[in-house]
Amino acid sequence: MAIREIVLLGDPVLREPTREVEAFDDELKALVDDLFATMVSAEGAGLAAPQVGVSRRVCVVDVRHVDGDHARVALVNPKVTEASDDREREPEGCLSIPGVTEVVDRPAQVVVEGWTPDGEPIRVEAEGLFARALQHEIDHLDGVLFVDHLTALKRRLLLKRYRKLREKEA
Repeated sequence: MAIREIVLLGDPVLREPTREVEAFDDELKALVDDLFATMVSAEGAGLAAPQVGVSRRVCVVDVRHVDGDHARVALVNPKVTEASDDREREPEGCLSIPGVTEVVDRPAQVVVEGWTPDGEPIRVEAEGLFARALQHEIDHLDGVLFVDHLTALKRRLLLKRYRKLREKEA
């Protein structure tokens, strides 16, 4: 288990749709372990493989500290198969765009289907923060960032704030 470097906005891997996983092997399990370790180290609620520079359809989510015992999952080749008409507008941030957040509108409940790292089918019904985190991470697997859900004006303002933060850190 290793903590990997999180790639930041501007890295092309964040904008590329990922490749489906075909082999459920030790390399995949090691990637999942690394994703969990990296996510915990960065104090995140989820992490997708592209965020550590790996273009594979794998993500992890852990919001147990907020939503209870069943809100931790590793998903391989996940897809949102159902989404509620009910919507929630809540702030989101991203480990690949650190230091900025903005309110994003998403379905309040979702059903996600995919596979476990062991190759077993999995179906997850989620609501609240768990649903939001799942949608956010699956977006990453499709090359979509949370800023893409904002209006053009809000996106420009957020990216301007982000650039200023990065300049201060440099």
